[in-house]
Amino acid sequence: MKKIIKGLIPPILFEFLRKFRSNKYGWKNNYKTWGEAEKASTGYDTDKILHKVKDSLLKVKRGEAVYERDSVIFDEIQYSWPLLTGLMLASTKLKNGLKVLDFGGSLGSTYFQNKKFLDKIDNISWSIVEQKHFVDVGKEEFEDETLKFYYDVKACVEHEKSNVLVLSSVLQYIENPYQLLDEILKYNFEFIFIDRSPFSLSGNDEIKLQVVPSDIYTASYPCWFFDEAFFINYFLSKGYDIIERFEALDGRNDEYNFKGVLLNNVKKV
Repeated sequence: MKKIIKGLIPPILFEFLRKFRSNKYGWKNNYKTWGEAEKASTGYDTDKILHKVKDSLLKVKRGEAVYERDSVIFDEIQYSWPLLTGLMLASTKLKNGLKVLDFGGSLGSTYFQNKKFLDKIDNISWSIVEQKHFVDVGKEEFEDETLKFYYDVKACVEHEKSNVLVLSSVLQYIENPYQLLDEILKYNFEFIFIDRSPFSLSGNDEIKLQVVPSDIYTASYPCWFFDEAFFINYFLSKGYDIIERFEALDGRNDEYNFKGVLLNNVKKV
């Protein structure tokens, strides 16, 4: 039906509608402070988002869908091959097994994305630290012998002996990301794998407003675009070394570039 409708729309009008939609959503403006961007946001219904993510991931868990990202169902898995490579590398280096702490990992999006490969690894645990309402649902609907949910980093590390930190599409939504990192990195992870993080091409930190397409869910919220050099140097100053940097699935344009970086703890590996 979409193809038929598209065929009935004159090409010029179709292009106009496409650009109108792309201009309506995405990352908008530059704000001086997080609070300024927050005031411009419309907010979002967290329960509605949670239920949409839950419904999508339950379909993946039951084998009714192949892949979920940001609550959207896809008909094939879009792998972040560098991230998966990093996990495989870590599994060969860590004597006590692969013990992942996935901070802000929703209900297991990255875990289910890579489950086919993770299931081949002996002595693995994947633990997600999230907001309370996500953890409550995670424990009820998704938790098993491998996938666990925790309310805070300390409890997770103490119980699971976590040695790998995964930060995928999360730091940009934290008001004070470096303050948070200061707290998390006290636990001295052996590997840190960062994915789907936006970097500005201006060479400065920027704060924008992310407007989510309404067919996904209604929301807008502040989002950091990091100064890449400062971001990388922060981890270097904490005793980590770069294994590799890579382009993330979210892509790039003339203003920003989504990337990932694989890091290892120089003192421990």
